[in-house]
Amino acid sequence: MAVCNALSSRVRSRGVLRPGVSRNGPLQVIHRLPMPNVGDELHHSGWNTCSSCFGDTTKKRNRLILPSLISSRIYVVDVGTDPRAPRLFKVVNPEDVFWKCNLGYPHTSHCLGSGEIMISTLGDPAGNGKGGFILLDGETFEIKGNWEKGDKSPPMGYDFWYQPRHNVLISTEWGVPKCLGYGFDPNDLKKGRYGCRLNVWDWTTHTYVQAIDVGEDAAPLEIRFLHNPDAAEGFVGCTISSAIHRFYRTERGDWAAEKVIQVPSKKVEGWLLPDMPGFITDILISLDDRFLYFSNWLHGDVRQYDISDTRRPRLVGQVFVGGSIAKGGTVAVCGDEELQSQPDPFVIQGKRVSGGPQMIQLSLDGKRLYVTTSLYSAWDRQFYPQLIRDGSVMLQLDVDTEKGGLTVNQNFLVDFGKEPGGPCLAHEIRYPGGDCTSDIWV
Repeated sequence: MAVCNALSSRVRSRGVLRPGVSRNGPLQVIHRLPMPNVGDELHHSGWNTCSSCFGDTTKKRNRLILPSLISSRIYVVDVGTDPRAPRLFKVVNPEDVFWKCNLGYPHTSHCLGSGEIMISTLGDPAGNGKGGFILLDGETFEIKGNWEKGDKSPPMGYDFWYQPRHNVLISTEWGVPKCLGYGFDPNDLKKGRYGCRLNVWDWTTHTYVQAIDVGEDAAPLEIRFLHNPDAAEGFVGCTISSAIHRFYRTERGDWAAEKVIQVPSKKVEGWLLPDMPGFITDILISLDDRFLYFSNWLHGDVRQYDISDTRRPRLVGQVFVGGSIAKGGTVAVCGDEELQSQPDPFVIQGKRVSGGPQMIQLSLDGKRLYVTTSLYSAWDRQFYPQLIRDGSVMLQLDVDTEKGGLTVNQNFLVDFGKEPGGPCLAHEIRYPGGDCTSDIWV
């Protein structure tokens, strides 16, 4: 299992970690790969090869692609020579990203059936919002240029998913990079600095064809099609509005979205605003397309929904593993549509966990859901300052795949606060053999 760390409290990029299990002791980190630069903000990652290259025996899943959200560097890590000891293979300089693509702030990496690698971006080199895509050669990892064509481009970018069977790519919008980098400022709301659209692209012509409005300042982040490549639908999580929208192809052949889950805000005192959103920061769909999972980073819960009926998701599992509303904290909940009382602080193996559930990753059999607690260093520092001091953790939730249900595995804890170079902020999780959020079936 690979974990990409963001910045440590010493503002040092920590690179790739692999938590493992000792036969005679607790969980431990078995390898560390320090990055050669500071201030990168390793955020999301992807593989050089995934299921879209199925059947091509020349392709191997042996390189991890690590875009840097702040510096705009792109690291390529070799995990094929010795899976227990990955090594740095290549560094793509930010100047190449700026000059060859007129883009910056790279985010999501997906491999393509052609063997190439595509990376979405949040903006232009100056930090203004701009949705676009960097195309890398799948062998040399040199920048080939932009994937997108034509004169039209969306005002912002973030995540994306594609489905060639339906001739579509859909991307999302977080916000303007030069605003996000300093944390969340409520004064940025209502000023067009946070995203409100799903952006639809023609897969064949690489052109921007449609925008779907999901609400002002919704900030749609992670987007997932169903894994069944014949299915012309999926889900997207909106962070600030704390809503899940189902997107789908209409009978007319264009695309639309409808809200299918709304996490109610809580009336609070002692916080930044009088209403605290759940702050949905990650979602995923199980490989059998039966369950949808998402994390509420501020409220502190992870949820499991049965999506057998995609228009009517049904809550079947929920567990609190941190967050801002725990008893005994600085926040008092004055009005709550869902809970009778504030949840207890989350403690595991004697450690009170700082932060809230953020990135999630599901085992291929659907029985183990892994959770990390760091979002983005500037936002961690603002909302959970103790996270900078204590470091983040990785947890395991055991999943009932029959009736639904989530339970914290008390025997599983990876504490990144104990790293020898200082506390680290663990973010995204990847399986070397593929996982629910990197593989696209075509």
